[in-house]
Amino acid sequence: MSSAHNYKKVENIVLDFFIRHFSMIGSAVAGFYKKVIKLGKQRFTVMLIPHSEKKIFNFKISVFSLVFISFILSGIILVFFVFSTQFSGLSQLLSTKTEALKDTSASLEIMRDEVNELRKVSRSFETSLNSTLGILGIEVNSTNPDSNAGGDLASFYDIEEQDGGTLKEITDLQSLKTFLSKSGESLEMVTDIFASQGDLLADLPTVWPVGSGIGRITNYFGPEIHPFTGQWYLHKGIDIASYRRGVLINAAANGKVVERMYDAMGFGNYVIIRHSYGYSTKYAHMDKVYVEEGDTVTQGQKLGTMGNTGLSTGQHLHFEVRIGSQVVDPLRFLDINSGIH
Repeated sequence: MSSAHNYKKVENIVLDFFIRHFSMIGSAVAGFYKKVIKLGKQRFTVMLIPHSEKKIFNFKISVFSLVFISFILSGIILVFFVFSTQFSGLSQLLSTKTEALKDTSASLEIMRDEVNELRKVSRSFETSLNSTLGILGIEVNSTNPDSNAGGDLASFYDIEEQDGGTLKEITDLQSLKTFLSKSGESLEMVTDIFASQGDLLADLPTVWPVGSGIGRITNYFGPEIHPFTGQWYLHKGIDIASYRRGVLINAAANGKVVERMYDAMGFGNYVIIRHSYGYSTKYAHMDKVYVEEGDTVTQGQKLGTMGNTGLSTGQHLHFEVRIGSQVVDPLRFLDINSGIH
């Protein structure tokens, strides 16, 4: 027997096997569906008997209809459960938002009170600032000429309720921000003026030459009787005495040391400093001298110590102020910083 014949025989056997088993499976599936259809077509009679027993209500329903109705009811229950859960979450969220809104409302009331207080303080600040600027000769520009208060806060005080939903307090704060920005420019001008005045005072002999609160004036500027000759003469400065030893002497202003000398029959150890604007100062009867001729000194710099050198009756500092070659009373300058105690 040939191999081709054997192959054909095996093929027929396998084919018959699959056909037979598929036929059995198909018959089983068809039988199952027939049973299901038969079961689904079965009808049940539902009877509703009222307590009055006057009339009985009954109706027939198939298994398919019962399954469909059960499916619909299950879907409705599921949808109701889902929406109930979401509604509960939304209710809880709404309750939380309501509480937060109450807290926000309370905070807003506090903010409104604070803004009102800030407006009052700003009004007072503007008045003081405008007064200061007027004293310094700085022109004050009012943004609202019709405002009684004037100044940059005029529009800030006349703000009305907003129609666009913007909180009035926010508008107030924005106006205040603008005012403070402009006030900063004015304060910078005031700072510049004071800085320039500070520079001017540093170039003028205004600092008490032995430190604030140290020493007392024993001789003033003007006619005096000379302690050695007994004759009247013009005392060209002031004498500041102290019983302390080693009292430091300070430069009354910025300047340059133009003379450092010793005069045995006069001022003893003395220093002359030339300042700006034609001023010069003289420090005489010093014990120790810390500077040399040609040195540049700054206001308050230590020049030496108080002494009793030259023609002197005791430890003191003879201090002079000159404008050009003319002597002037030093107290006219020293009183500016109130160094005398």
